[in-house]
Amino acid sequence: MTRKQATTGSVSETKRPAETDRAPSSPKPQTKGSVAETKRPTETDRATSAPKQETADSDAEVERPAETDETTPSPKQETADPVSEKLPVKRRNRVQITGVRPEIEGGRYPIKRIVDDVVEITANIVADGHNALAAVLLYKEETQSEWSETPMEHDINDRWQAQVRVDRLGRWQYTVEVWIDNFASWQRDLQKRVNAAQDVAVELLIGLDLVEQAAKRASTADQDAFSRCIEMIGNKQNIAEAIRVSLSDELADLMRRHPDREHAARYKEVLQVVVDPKQAQFSAWYEVFPRSCSPHPGAHGNFNDLIGRLPYIADMGFDVLYLPPIHPIGTTHRKGKNNNPVCEPGDVGSPWAIGAAEGGHTAIHPQLGTLADFRKLVAQAKVFGISIALDLAFQCSPDHPYVKEHPEWFRMRPDNTIQYAENPPKKYQDIYPLEFQSPAWEALWEELRRVVMYWIDQGVRIFRVDNPHTKDFSFWEWLIECVKKEAPDTIFLAEAFTRPKLMSQLAKLGFTQSYTYFAWRNSKWELEDYLTTLATTDLKEYFRPNFWPNTPDILNDYLQVGGQPAFKARLVLAATLSSSYGIYGPAFELCEGQPVEIGSEEYLNSEKYEIRHWYLDAPHNLKHYIAQVNKIRRENVVLQSNDNLAFYPTDNENIICYGKHNDDFSEILIVVVNLDPNWVQSGWLKLPIDEFALPPERPFQVHDLLDNRRYLWTGSRNFVQLEPHTAPAHIFRLRRYQRSERDFDYYF
Repeated sequence: MTRKQATTGSVSETKRPAETDRAPSSPKPQTKGSVAETKRPTETDRATSAPKQETADSDAEVERPAETDETTPSPKQETADPVSEKLPVKRRNRVQITGVRPEIEGGRYPIKRIVDDVVEITANIVADGHNALAAVLLYKEETQSEWSETPMEHDINDRWQAQVRVDRLGRWQYTVEVWIDNFASWQRDLQKRVNAAQDVAVELLIGLDLVEQAAKRASTADQDAFSRCIEMIGNKQNIAEAIRVSLSDELADLMRRHPDREHAARYKEVLQVVVDPKQAQFSAWYEVFPRSCSPHPGAHGNFNDLIGRLPYIADMGFDVLYLPPIHPIGTTHRKGKNNNPVCEPGDVGSPWAIGAAEGGHTAIHPQLGTLADFRKLVAQAKVFGISIALDLAFQCSPDHPYVKEHPEWFRMRPDNTIQYAENPPKKYQDIYPLEFQSPAWEALWEELRRVVMYWIDQGVRIFRVDNPHTKDFSFWEWLIECVKKEAPDTIFLAEAFTRPKLMSQLAKLGFTQSYTYFAWRNSKWELEDYLTTLATTDLKEYFRPNFWPNTPDILNDYLQVGGQPAFKARLVLAATLSSSYGIYGPAFELCEGQPVEIGSEEYLNSEKYEIRHWYLDAPHNLKHYIAQVNKIRRENVVLQSNDNLAFYPTDNENIICYGKHNDDFSEILIVVVNLDPNWVQSGWLKLPIDEFALPPERPFQVHDLLDNRRYLWTGSRNFVQLEPHTAPAHIFRLRRYQRSERDFDYYF
């Protein structure tokens, strides 16, 4: 579904009662997230909708004839017509509503939008016969008791559409209601009869009755208008005037305001949309380890050191600063440098081994600072337009307070020890997974919700969730919905590098954004195939990709061998293919590409296990290139969404070309990237100039926003050449030809 710009006054704000018997919804979780005294939800429970009642929309009941002694047939008489025994208790509605879009699995899951998005809803609507139909889109915020509505318009082939702007955060609901429009049918046919010069005296009486019935439904404000129309239509002395009034737009508008909806049909499901803040769709993330931010080599960094680095991060144009876990780190089975199972004195361990004597998931590592220092960091970051994102890793070190206080929250082995994390043959003895299948699951869930709300109270609204696919699905659906009821601007990024359907399911359950396979999509066909799937299938309704060319866990082959050209190319691809992207720095801007060993994606001297000192003033630092790319993203709205992506053909498999544009093609960006980090690549690309409304014989200008160079192109086929060490990519702004009154050529 595409997002369209709404026009002022395009949505009718009339209200209708939210009749629960007409559109029953599934039971909702308890408010404030309480799981106490509740059954544990299962996928079966959640997937089963509430029983449907007979709605007020149904037609009147058809009574069956009573079988009395007088009507009981003798053996010689014919029995009653067997068809009558099969008549439904209620007449079926004449209108059928199908194919409502967008809709995810019959309304089981909500679609996602951001504040002020315009949601376009379409539906297939048919009825028997030739009567005209009327349809409305009903919508409301979940907490509202009354529906608002806006008329739906017929598009083509029984497809109807309407739009609504969702202008507030939270959950919204929508559905479709349709009825036979007897007046519109009558008015249409009356016009045909008048055109054929037929006698319409009887037809005027039929129309008069319809208008009189509508007058009974009308508001006081419209009574005078109805009275005038009724008087003129009923005036048999002036048939011409009666016809004129009957066919007038004024009467049609009046009747539309007071339709006969006694037998209206409503779509069987009430569908939902989750409305998130803009940052849910458009964001630039920067990941940094605070303990590596000290200006002194070898020293343990802290929050104040990170505050000192905020100007550097802001200058590069990032608006989300993501911190790996900031909690105390366990000492039992602590990992040494480069994931060595043997820990040497002074080794700082992995931040993901959460919990020690100093506390657990609501505590702060003592060497990073205090809670006051953290709040200061949040406040100072906000000054620079940066939001702090915390890592949400629901796992514990053997030293976590939960281990002693709540051993029932962990899986016990037959030898009475707690099960540590493992992915055979790999073992992670420094981490204990929580047991979401525990008999004490209610208390565990409540505690984890408390952890999230604690950090929300400290000013955090963004969470990067570690390995959510290894935890209970029903827990995530419950947690995210509970949290967003209290803090609807909260964003959850799912770090789940797993199977496609698993990643998709997490997005359906409520995760705001998702990591993707982008890090491993390096060739032209891989990128085009993957992005086409994300941008053109139902995934676009609920799966928001966040592209990361690197993470502390992922240093792919392309970056290992490609040098600085590879980092530049992957940056441009991530930042322009996806409206949200991130990098792990300073490793990325310093083009760190050394793996711990050949064939591994782990960094040598990984920050996951040791403190690193980074030389930010190194001449090969890409900070200025990154800043320019992020500036282009901020200044060009077409890069701030994903549903406007189109790929354009090139005759060289090492060159990829794609574009993003607005609805009327007044703003067009064209991106060309050399996918070969070693060699100059050139070729011809083909643009859809007809679609762009460009005259084939007239030149147009492409302005490279990366280096400010401008080129004149003509026609659909144009030549490009990219040298990876100087200009591995172009981000062109297409500027149309204009000629001034002074005969100067302009492009804008």
